[in-house]
Amino acid sequence: MIEIQNVQKAFGDKTVLAGISGVFETGKCNLIIGASGTGKSVLLKCIVGLVKPDGGTIRFDGRDFWSANDQEQKAIRTEIGMLFQGGALFDSMTVAQNVRFPLDMQTRMSLSEKEDRVNFCLKRVGLEAAAQKMPSEVSGGMKKRVGIARAIVMNSKYLFVDEPNSGLDPQTSTVIDNLILDLTKEFNTTTVVVSHDMNSVMEIGETIMFLYQGHKIWEGNNQNIIEAETPELQKFMFTNQLMRRYKQSIGQS
Repeated sequence: MIEIQNVQKAFGDKTVLAGISGVFETGKCNLIIGASGTGKSVLLKCIVGLVKPDGGTIRFDGRDFWSANDQEQKAIRTEIGMLFQGGALFDSMTVAQNVRFPLDMQTRMSLSEKEDRVNFCLKRVGLEAAAQKMPSEVSGGMKKRVGIARAIVMNSKYLFVDEPNSGLDPQTSTVIDNLILDLTKEFNTTTVVVSHDMNSVMEIGETIMFLYQGHKIWEGNNQNIIEAETPELQKFMFTNQLMRRYKQSIGQS
């Protein structure tokens, strides 16, 4: 479980996060949603330790990350897996080498142990046949699955996913959503997904935090979001649906 309380962040005179609080539950897909510029990605970066908040607390199973010493922070970081929006694969490495990278950097496992773990993770995301391919040789959806394999290779307790369906067609997006949900249940991870895609919200949004102009103004789940009476959330859902229909009408994925 991850608990955040009164998380604040400003850049210059612009307030990006105006005191965000909430709980991300273990074994569930916890979504942070909102339009572009609402603070979703900044909040995610504060939670994973890439950006230091100006105030507030972030606790991983009771451990306050930003008040911890370097060694304690490092221990928490080894429990975190991250899927970046663009995949962030190394172009000069094979698929297998990309997945193995965290093991090379953070463990003392033998080469055979690393290879076994990489093979397991690639098989779990359905990419064992692509192990020796280069990132340029696989599709966008496959790159996302490579990124997921790399995110779970360290047996991560906490899985963070930034816009997993960006640039993907609807069918591939559903595959990625289902994979994230399945892995969350299988490994009992605390999964936090940043998204603006209503398909993802309805498919995997077991808990949902809606941000608007740096504030959390609604929270719930995919069972009650349709009935939400928050005007800003209703506008977000309506605009999202219109954009998806427009793209489908002109043949874009």
